[in-house]
Amino acid sequence: MLIHPEFDPAAIRIGSFAIHWYGLMYLLAFAQFLLLGRLRVRTPRYQSLGWSYKDLEDLLFAGVLGVILGGRLGYTLFYMPGYYLSHPLSIFKIWEGGMSFHGGLLGVLLALLWFAYRRKVSFFVVSDLVAPLVPFGLAFGRLGNFINGELWGRPTDLPWAMVFPMVDSIPRHPSQIYQFFGEGICLGILLWIYSSKPRRLGQISGLFLLGYGICRFLAEFAREPDSFLGLLGLGLSMGQWLSIPMIIFGIYLIVRVNTKNGTYQ
Repeated sequence: MLIHPEFDPAAIRIGSFAIHWYGLMYLLAFAQFLLLGRLRVRTPRYQSLGWSYKDLEDLLFAGVLGVILGGRLGYTLFYMPGYYLSHPLSIFKIWEGGMSFHGGLLGVLLALLWFAYRRKVSFFVVSDLVAPLVPFGLAFGRLGNFINGELWGRPTDLPWAMVFPMVDSIPRHPSQIYQFFGEGICLGILLWIYSSKPRRLGQISGLFLLGYGICRFLAEFAREPDSFLGLLGLGLSMGQWLSIPMIIFGIYLIVRVNTKNGTYQ
């Protein structure tokens, strides 16, 4: 049995100034987006469109707004609508926690739509560029969850079970680590390899939706459901119900583009 080390929430302290681990993970996620994205915009498809590093910076700015606004609004609507309807000003208290990946995804999709409209290109030209960059950013986020000792797993007697002292003394799945490897590292490597060859427009985006949806759906079996929600219909968590449309739409995109002519160079 392992014990969570209960890290200091601040990664760096200089007097009264502190940089928290979760904020540092966000910075690392944004940095990898720019570094790996530089390689993506050098591919023939994006070179033919005249894309540059500046476009990546614009995409990142729009994406950050989408993540923050969509993630927060998604949490209030999907997880605690009753509370936030009664306390609307609390919606703006982001520092108290409460972000939804699925809400953040919707926010990012809107940001990509805006960017595609502004550049007068297909939405999937933009989403196929971004999709392989997202999982590695998610990996940093899940690492931040683990360091903070949040989003812990369900009780288990497996050899790698971990006790989270800030919760209780029950051995639990280190579900943050499962998600770090599943929806983060493994999905990121898969998408990077898949996108290294010409693909039809929308296939890369479809594989991301399908891959993330499956990884998240499976990881939720090991993750402790939110105490204020518990398990919903069919014994599934909110995260699983929100992942099902991703899986379905991911399959649809992959099947649909296979009926089209033309490849994504």
